[in-house]
Amino acid sequence: MREGDGVEPVRHILLIEDNPADAELVREALLQHAVDCEVALVNNGETALAFIAAVESHQTRPPDLIIIDLRLPIIPGREVLKYLQTTARCQHVPVLVLTSSDSVADREEAAALGAMRYAQKPFRLVEYLKLGIIFKQMLDLPQ
Repeated sequence: MREGDGVEPVRHILLIEDNPADAELVREALLQHAVDCEVALVNNGETALAFIAAVESHQTRPPDLIIIDLRLPIIPGREVLKYLQTTARCQHVPVLVLTSSDSVADREEAAALGAMRYAQKPFRLVEYLKLGIIFKQMLDLPQ
């Protein structure tokens, strides 16, 4: 794709989620809201840190959006958020914490660690699919 051809570039999303069903619902929300994107799915905090390290070493491009669960195996999501703050290429990437916790303490900690938005995972499919609106907003795409 050439610069200035009027076509929106494909967005890159890093989805850090260990539950395959939740990952599929995120993909479906993106599809329902016509978000043209590539999703890199990692299912634990250790793999997320490795992915971010690859971005930092210029082995892969930075994502345009990071969606992360706080409750991850091996290394928790809050540790991944802390690491993101120390990076040069990822520290300004918008981050959405998408987690089952509705704890005020978790919300405040996520914000303190640089998360732009925080959402509790919905229980109903229709509400989950509406998350696509948030994804578009965070990617600065037209609604």
